[in-house]
Amino acid sequence: MTFMKAETVVTGVIAIAWGLVISVGMYAVTRSVQRFVFPEPEPATVMWSAHAGFFWRVWTVIYAGGFAAFVAWLAARGHRLAAARALAPAIVVAAALLALQTTFLP
Repeated sequence: MTFMKAETVVTGVIAIAWGLVISVGMYAVTRSVQRFVFPEPEPATVMWSAHAGFFWRVWTVIYAGGFAAFVAWLAARGHRLAAARALAPAIVVAAALLALQTTFLP
């Protein structure tokens, strides 16, 4: 039984973290764009809808986060320290985007 190298595990964890951060930021951006481009009808007047906007947004940003994690894994293989250091400001940006979106565009 073989075990993965520690560098591979660290690169994978960094890539997953980048995927999660990108997903959070993309959700805020996607929700904001959807609010302006495709305004949803009043929920009290709609009896049933085949399109649940929240679930479509979630699946879209999960896909984008997975793609971003793969790209981050490719980029972080040779630059793990730089990729890990860049996570802190990225987390702050994603949190700020989400806070602004939930405050002004609920």
